Amino acid sequence: MADSPATPEDLAQALEVPIFEVEEALEKLGGRLHHTSSLQLVRIAGGYQICTKAEYADAVTRFLKPQKHKLSRSLMEVLAIVAYRQPVTSAEIDAIRGVDSDYGLRQLVEKRLVVDIGRKAAPGRPVLYGTTQQFLHTFNLQTLEDLPKVEFDEGILSEAIGTNVPPDQPALPSVHDEDTEGDEEE
Repeated sequence: MADSPATPEDLAQALEVPIFEVEEALEKLGGRLHHTSSLQLVRIAGGYQICTKAEYADAVTRFLKPQKHKLSRSLMEVLAIVAYRQPVTSAEIDAIRGVDSDYGLRQLVEKRLVVDIGRKAAPGRPVLYGTTQQFLHTFNLQTLEDLPKVEFDEGILSEAIGTNVPPDQPALPSVHDEDTEGDEEE
């Protein structure tokens, strides 16, 4: 039993046949399983995997009694930042979250959801992090493009962090203020 999906390329190499033959065989196998079995062939994380059909999930769960691998909120925050901003450094994650994320990154690396993908060409050459095939598999994604689209609403952000300037700090001019000052002098 493989612990990750098999790509058509890997199967073709192992079987010493052309890729198109593997793809045809996978299509036939998927059709046969769909009509005659409690198993199904799914395309996930860049490859194919045989798994139980959804309608049999409860019975399989009762039999196998798998341990739940729930991620805490802080781990999910770090993982979301890595997934959407990759490649990203630990310092960039910390800046977004406002707290230290080293523990979360270590946990995600141990769970094989995040991996060191290189070094940033910056002073200190910080480590760049990205998601793994295991991340795609865990969240049932074919590619990173399958991640839900996130719309950024600046109104929500300013409500969340506030727009008032503390009394002991001078207000900085906004971009709009600078544009209107230049118009008045001309």
